[in-house]
Amino acid sequence: MRRKRHSRILTSCVYKRLSPTESNLGACVYNMFDVALGNAGAQILLASSSDDKHPPENVIDGNPETFWTTTGMFPQEFIVKFPSVMNMTRLSFSSFNVKKIIIETTESESPEKFEVILEKELESTDHQLQNEESPINNKRAQCMRVVIESGYDHFVSVHKLHVDGSAVHG
Repeated sequence: MRRKRHSRILTSCVYKRLSPTESNLGACVYNMFDVALGNAGAQILLASSSDDKHPPENVIDGNPETFWTTTGMFPQEFIVKFPSVMNMTRLSFSSFNVKKIIIETTESESPEKFEVILEKELESTDHQLQNEESPINNKRAQCMRVVIESGYDHFVSVHKLHVDGSAVHG
């Protein structure tokens, strides 16, 4: 591994000898940050429901006091678009009354051809937030779809989506 310092950003570039059938992306991975924050350039492309007081943008605003609430019926979903392709390592989210959640990603700039990276049934937490964390093993994506398949009540809320990652350059 070779480390360089550019514009006060520490980069880690890993180069390995590849066989003729492998592809070398030659990508450098920059400092990790929450790539799902609105002020980091993430945006909500689509949400299946919206409430004026609790819009889907609350999920990516970084404020633990705000949240997105569904308007009943399942499934419900929202799509987050990152400013560029990101290399993601860990995902965490806080929710309330979510029973089953599916996380899908795509490297495409447009929200299509998603691939499931996480499918999880959550436990009911009796009036407390559900805090879940999962490694996602260097998955690359520009869009992420969060699908709430079912809930413990007619209405559920998502308080925060946090994705550790870095922009892919190279």
